[in-house]
Amino acid sequence: MKKRYVPHLPSILATCENNYVCMLKLLPDCDSEDLSYEFSINDSLSYKITILDSTRYTSTLKMQQINTKVPDYLNPSMVVRLYHDAKVAEVLESQRTNQLKPVYEYPNINMHQQNEKFLVNVFLAEWLHFCLTQRIVSTSFN
Repeated sequence: MKKRYVPHLPSILATCENNYVCMLKLLPDCDSEDLSYEFSINDSLSYKITILDSTRYTSTLKMQQINTKVPDYLNPSMVVRLYHDAKVAEVLESQRTNQLKPVYEYPNINMHQQNEKFLVNVFLAEWLHFCLTQRIVSTSFN
């Protein structure tokens, strides 16, 4: 009998806390709506973070990679919510997949991994660390 996947909550929480800290380092003004930051890596690659909405306890951001050498649909993007009271950042949507589930049965019709939500949050952590080490920042108001 196949053993059911059970998320490891301490790992998930540590990743989300780390993402929150990194996001605040990148976005000193994350409570301003209609603000976007762009981190240029080179002539063809940049990362853009747009603040979609901000309230007292949460901020919702869209983070996307912009690579001019590939078609738009191949550029990864995600929607991230920052919970300021809990000090965590959680990926809500990734690659046009809304409302990621904490656990997926495997196999499934969309071929999501069992721990897809955790993996997407780890991917966000890698993006944020990359932006922190490689960034050249420009800020703009929408």
